[in-house]
Amino acid sequence: MDRAERAAQLFLQGYNCAQAVAVAFSDLTGLDAALSAKMASSFGGGMGRMREVCGAVSGMLLVTSLLYGYNQPEDTKGKKELYALVQSLAEQFRQQNGSIICRELLNNPPSDPNPSPRTAEYYRQRPCAAMVYTAASILDAYIQAHPVENCV
Repeated sequence: MDRAERAAQLFLQGYNCAQAVAVAFSDLTGLDAALSAKMASSFGGGMGRMREVCGAVSGMLLVTSLLYGYNQPEDTKGKKELYALVQSLAEQFRQQNGSIICRELLNNPPSDPNPSPRTAEYYRQRPCAAMVYTAASILDAYIQAHPVENCV
């Protein structure tokens, strides 16, 4: 099973969109699944159900930072390269899905902080498994073309 399939499967098991992507790449980030899930937990529902940036995109970019990010504030070259990569990955997602904004993808306004029960109806109404699959596919393709030597 590839990472995109794994991410979609993780979403269908109850992880939020960002968690599903982050956990699917934990073999590369060097973080265990539990820490990956915890680190990405606030990004579900477009950042805490505010329906802002899609959790799948946030998860993709979180992993991107771990694999290709910079850690020195004076590293302007690293910052520029990372921001260009973020913009490129987000644009690929936008091109495939029409938006990177959760409420636009779901046609769903911001909501209260109570998570929706994960029922068969929930999964039928939401394109989230497909969004997670797409984000993981985009990132996996980039990684295949730009291997990471040493991540964490």
